[in-house]
Amino acid sequence: MRFDLIRRFSLFAIFTVALFAGNTGDALAQAAVSASAIPATSYQLTVTLAGTSSGTVTSNPAGITCAPTCSAAFAAGTVVKLTPVPSKGAYFVSWSGACKGTGTCTLTMNAAEAVTATFNIVQTVNVLNHIIFMAQENRSLDHYFGALRAYWKAHGFADRSFDGLPQFNPTSGLTPLYGPPPSNPGCDPAYPPPSDCTVDSNSPQVTSYHLITQCIENPSPSWNESHEDWNLNNPYSSTPTLDGFVWTTAHDSRNISPPYNDTNGIRAMGYYTDADLNYYYYMASQFATSDRWFSPVMTRTSPNREYLIAGTSQGDVYPIGTDAGDQSLLSTETIFQKLESAGISWKIYVNTENTSCSSNPTPQCLLTLSYVQNFQWGQSIPTTYPNNITTMTQYFSDVQNGTLPQVAIIEPASAAGLDEHGSDSDQYPIDIQLGAKYVSSLINALMTSVSWKDSAFILTFDEFGGLYDHVAPQPAVSPDGIKPQDLMTGDICTTSTGPTCDFTYTGYRLPLIVVSPYTRPHYVSHTVMDTTAILRLIETRFKLTPLTKRDAAQKSMTEFFNFNNAAWLKPPTPPAQTTSGACYLNKLP
Repeated sequence: MRFDLIRRFSLFAIFTVALFAGNTGDALAQAAVSASAIPATSYQLTVTLAGTSSGTVTSNPAGITCAPTCSAAFAAGTVVKLTPVPSKGAYFVSWSGACKGTGTCTLTMNAAEAVTATFNIVQTVNVLNHIIFMAQENRSLDHYFGALRAYWKAHGFADRSFDGLPQFNPTSGLTPLYGPPPSNPGCDPAYPPPSDCTVDSNSPQVTSYHLITQCIENPSPSWNESHEDWNLNNPYSSTPTLDGFVWTTAHDSRNISPPYNDTNGIRAMGYYTDADLNYYYYMASQFATSDRWFSPVMTRTSPNREYLIAGTSQGDVYPIGTDAGDQSLLSTETIFQKLESAGISWKIYVNTENTSCSSNPTPQCLLTLSYVQNFQWGQSIPTTYPNNITTMTQYFSDVQNGTLPQVAIIEPASAAGLDEHGSDSDQYPIDIQLGAKYVSSLINALMTSVSWKDSAFILTFDEFGGLYDHVAPQPAVSPDGIKPQDLMTGDICTTSTGPTCDFTYTGYRLPLIVVSPYTRPHYVSHTVMDTTAILRLIETRFKLTPLTKRDAAQKSMTEFFNFNNAAWLKPPTPPAQTTSGACYLNKLP
């Protein structure tokens, strides 16, 4: 309005002067030309609010306080700064129009300008309507993902701090930086089999190396081995030396019947790269991973899987039935029991391939393929909740039809040889590439389905499998105050005590991939957690109380997500997992 008045006054004045000059036609033309040549003295700035929530925008210099005042005139040449302030429960998404981005909007008023400020409701973990988790078998972080930073450099990913094998870190930039390949003392060659592995001053150093074979004889992660890996000379010490991996692997290899081919235990120091596990490397890089993700306890599969679904093994360090100390089914509450009580839908998916259940998939048979069978409550599932334990065929159907439960676990396909476990028998080698391909079929099916938009798939491993990792187990909270109750005569911690003799330390580090539309792209967590953090995520999402003190002490895993930005609503297209790697057990590498 002000600008129009100025133009009208100027035009009237010029016209009047010209009229007195006696030439009306020329006066009008001259007036029009002269008026158009006069620059404006101010311009209008207009702000529009948009989005699912509200906020305010203020200007400096003053003039706009939006809402309610969303428009003001500023003198030509004025530099105006606009500041967005979201309302409670809202966040500022971005500018559009004359400004872009998420910071302060700065405009120089040489023309009329218009901007839009978008405020949305703050999203929370509640946007996840389906949490699916799966633990494969017996692999450590260094063993699988130790070469991750080298992969990032070769494939154009920005470097991140990631504590993998030190020989793959860069020489400058983010810590940790390059270090020599780690090693463990090996067996003195003067004492070959059938002598036990002897570590002394004549022992060679076995250095971290790339495995070519995708199949290895199984090392042991059991209670004694895990503690000797911690410190070979003094497993009761508070100082971890992480020097027992080769010895424990060689010791076991020489003392089974028939002995393994690798009687020197050097497979414990082997690792894989993206050349072997291209699907996992791609997914861990695009989505989110961690370099401080641990198994819950320093022992083997069964107790760690009991922690995974109940937050405790109730004192067991061995599988149920190993000896007189672990004969009873666990009485503690599982996450599925808690979900059922809260009215949250859940399922257990099992793979029946190479089992008697393939031709007889009754709930009673399927229960034998799930670790929930170790719990007293689990025995009620076939009769009380028969539709809650089902086959992988139903998984694929649920994914495609949008009928996934709110929480689901996928049990390992062990009988099918697809669980990535070390090979227990030379007659039945387990190929990790086939296991990774199987996992890719599960994740890819989710990413390309109607279920993807509000789901999270968490892939991890149950424990480290006796394979080398250079980061020691971390202090943890005892879940229930129960001490190890099934140690056998001669076991470590039966006659002496030490910091790792109770359930107050985690196990070793594990690979982790968190896949969701809301996953932070190319994210690495450095927060110490163990796999019971998955329970904490479920409890947080569905407002459940913790099962034990262990899962209560975990972070909820929400740091892996940005719920305000579904960066992967359109998922990436991962590579097909290669399956052409060599698979042999009679030699190394």
